[in-house]
Amino acid sequence: MNRYNIFYQIHKGLREMLYNTASLLQQTDFTDKDEATTVLNQVEETLFLFDKHAHTEDHFILPAITRHEPSTAALFEEEHIQDHNLGNRMRSLLLIFHSCEIEQEQVIAAGAIRIAFIDFMIFNLQHMAKEETTLNELLWKHYTDDALKNITQQIIAQIPPDTMNQYSTWMIKAQNNTEITNWLKEIKNNAPDFIFNHMIDLAEKVLPAKRWMQVQENMTEGALLA
Repeated sequence: MNRYNIFYQIHKGLREMLYNTASLLQQTDFTDKDEATTVLNQVEETLFLFDKHAHTEDHFILPAITRHEPSTAALFEEEHIQDHNLGNRMRSLLLIFHSCEIEQEQVIAAGAIRIAFIDFMIFNLQHMAKEETTLNELLWKHYTDDALKNITQQIIAQIPPDTMNQYSTWMIKAQNNTEITNWLKEIKNNAPDFIFNHMIDLAEKVLPAKRWMQVQENMTEGALLA
């Protein structure tokens, strides 16, 4: 039986953000102000969204685990603290970079940021993998799919629209065309039209032209687009 995976979609988006940011950090010439600004803004966005994600898990998912396996929940709470500390290390390095007035000092600071981001990425990739195995097994043991989907809806309801837009952008980038089509169909069937229309616009903006054309064809087959 294929159970509902509460982590699948959001973790796909978060991994895509990590991979993309790590690649961009390697490619950036930090002596070019515009290039440096672009990548460091994305690093800050990554830290922000991971902090929000951990906060959400602490308040909606781990309490569901605590009711049945409090010691396991406590271990993941400790990992969230470690993740926060790694994020703060990154923020300190960003401040150092911005305070540098000599180009060579900025290059050195940029190197430290790249190394710190690799540590942050490795930790979070391993952390998310453990959530998708250990925590999912416990959630599936103690909760129905409907109960888990209800938790997802509670999570979505408390995320500010701007933040939801950031998450959605990365989730669209991370998913394959079939997954995007199914997601849009679900939104069409369960959300107000303005949300569906916004997601259509976002997908068109985010996806390469060839992929967007394929998604449009998939959606048209379902008679959801005029």
